[in-house]
Amino acid sequence: MNNRTNGMTSGISRVALGCVAALLAACGQASTVETTNTASAPGITATEVKIGSTQPLTGPAAPGYSEIAPASNAYFQYVNAHGGIFGRRITYDFQDDGYNPTRTASVTRQLVLQDTVFAMFSALGTPTHLAVADYLNSEKVPDLFVSSGCNCWNNPSKYPYTFGWQPDYTIEGKILGQYIQQNLAGKKVGYFYQNDEFGLDGVKGLDLQIPSASVVSRQNYVPTNTNVGPQLAALQGAGAEVIVSYTIPAFTALALLTAAKLNYHPTWVVSNVGSDVPTLTGLLTKFSQGKVGGQLLTSLVTDAYLPLITDTSNPWISLFKGIHDQYISSFPWDGNVLYGMAQAYTLVQVLKAAGRNPTRAGVVKTLETTKLTGGPGLAPYGYGSGNHLGSLGVQVTTVGADGSLATVGPIYTSTDSGPITQYAGTPATPPANGIPS
Repeated sequence: MNNRTNGMTSGISRVALGCVAALLAACGQASTVETTNTASAPGITATEVKIGSTQPLTGPAAPGYSEIAPASNAYFQYVNAHGGIFGRRITYDFQDDGYNPTRTASVTRQLVLQDTVFAMFSALGTPTHLAVADYLNSEKVPDLFVSSGCNCWNNPSKYPYTFGWQPDYTIEGKILGQYIQQNLAGKKVGYFYQNDEFGLDGVKGLDLQIPSASVVSRQNYVPTNTNVGPQLAALQGAGAEVIVSYTIPAFTALALLTAAKLNYHPTWVVSNVGSDVPTLTGLLTKFSQGKVGGQLLTSLVTDAYLPLITDTSNPWISLFKGIHDQYISSFPWDGNVLYGMAQAYTLVQVLKAAGRNPTRAGVVKTLETTKLTGGPGLAPYGYGSGNHLGSLGVQVTTVGADGSLATVGPIYTSTDSGPITQYAGTPATPPANGIPS
């Protein structure tokens, strides 16, 4: 009896020990998977993650915007110098599309099919990216942080792999429209906007806040025609005392110069897209052959969703300005450079949150289920399973006589159809090493 019991016990012990050993081996295998880099998706190797982008390095949108991709790349270089993402280097393959949708289509296919990028990142332009959004989603390529505030990117049923990043133009238009109603009430308002989803989305937001009776003229332009004289003359003839401008930088500068030649001096309210002060100052000087500069920007009203580039006390500005000085010191320090670095920071956040060996579908799932916090933006992101909105708000700013920027009032947030609310959150500060954990 005892011998039999002991034998049974010994057998059970051997089985138990065998199970423990098997469990330990399984744990060891799981541990190996978690700590070893593998080629988990196209564009992902044991040592590299390759991302792609189309950018207007030439063409009508190049002034200012051609700085964005090199600025993002500077931040990636900084991350690579500090170990990369789980030991992988980020390779950023950005190609020139000249702000031409036809060129965007061919370059995007090259990046996906020949260069085999893991994801598209920061592809710039509303008309250009609309030419490829269907293709990228049909190929199930993550289409991350389009450099455009078109609310079309917030369409998970049609574009499940596409995500915005900056506030969409309708949200921005609502908040700028609210400012006009609160601070410029009773004045006649005119619109000057790009004749595509960029301008039209902005107008949607404005019209939700500004009574139609106050809008005396609506003028638009196409980026291939630099003669904006007829539009400015029409706005002047209608008696518009305030012009709300949804324009890329070159056309903001052309509008300001054209109005000055007409001796027309309305209050300008300009989308963040076309209001970067260093970029506009350079364009005004160039277009006027040195006769006019930044003085035309005095009292211009715009908005911000990132810290002001002139706020040297802000830790995000200190971080990004330091990276600028180290990697791209020949570039101006302006809002375009800040934009590119802030976008790149967000991409690193997502790639780290997606795990050591990410898949394309996994990155999308991460954005839809992980609350991204601690970034440089003034307002939170709207990402969720049914929402691919980027930043949800802006803060109104004004330009001083010396080109300085000043904030006006609180940060406001909204959605395309919801109310405008004051944001009470506390701004984040960057990690000590400037890289998301």
